[in-house]
Amino acid sequence: MSLGYEVFHPDVNTVVRFYCDVLQFELVPGSWGQSPQYAVVRRGGLRVGCSEMSGGSLVGRRPPNGSEIVLRVDDVHAMYARVKELGWPLADELATRPWGMTDFRLFDPTGQYIRVTD
Repeated sequence: MSLGYEVFHPDVNTVVRFYCDVLQFELVPGSWGQSPQYAVVRRGGLRVGCSEMSGGSLVGRRPPNGSEIVLRVDDVHAMYARVKELGWPLADELATRPWGMTDFRLFDPTGQYIRVTD
């Protein structure tokens, strides 16, 4: 079994650029340009489908409250430095939490809350 998720945004390119440029995902070859506009990005075993959708079509597909997507990376400090260098806004700065993990948090262009951790 593998886990993936799909995000919806009026501009698929904006979402693909965030995942590829900021979080270092890669575009899955052959996934770009289906109708409606759609692309898949991946990092390790995680795949994110990026679909064009706007306005009333998004009702009921907004990010739920009380959840987060956790992206585990080998070097959270390097990823944090990359995100800061690119100027992407953070929801929470890099910190070591009381439970011992080091992480930072941000939102993707669709409003998904992402925790990047070691």
